[in-house]
Amino acid sequence: MTSPAVVLVGPPGSGKSTVGRVLAERLGVGFRDTDADIEEQAGKPIPDIFVDDGEPHFRALEAAAVRTAASNHPGVLALGGGAVMAEPTRELLRPLPVVFLEVPLADAVKRVGLDAPRPLLAVNPRARWRELMEARRPLYLEVATAVVDTAGRTPEQVADAVLEALELKTPHD
Repeated sequence: MTSPAVVLVGPPGSGKSTVGRVLAERLGVGFRDTDADIEEQAGKPIPDIFVDDGEPHFRALEAAAVRTAASNHPGVLALGGGAVMAEPTRELLRPLPVVFLEVPLADAVKRVGLDAPRPLLAVNPRARWRELMEARRPLYLEVATAVVDTAGRTPEQVADAVLEALELKTPHD
């Protein structure tokens, strides 16, 4: 079993995929996004999974994708925003180097546009994003080894903060 070097969690728009790619490059490891794994396995985009098969089916696919990636990906792993809702996933994450990328609503709106095809944000996206964060923030904090605030920071600055928070060295250090 190989564990990830870093696991990134946080809400939509926190920069998990963008920062994850920067981190992977700096650490000289691979990058993996469980949302991409789910889409590949299902053969369709996540919004279509929600519409065609329902959220419970999506969450089952998500839990399986996280379990697989967390046990065999040695690089940087980005999880979907809701992955932490499943207790078995939180159990799996506890011993891993997990970083919660915290983002203010205004920054998330700029990054995601909140008109992108995100099924849980389809109706009244700002209010829905706040509701999701109220429900998920304690879970992000529960699994997090470190919390990095992304407000006003570039992906490179966030990656620096993640490396510092986890005391990770890059091949160039």
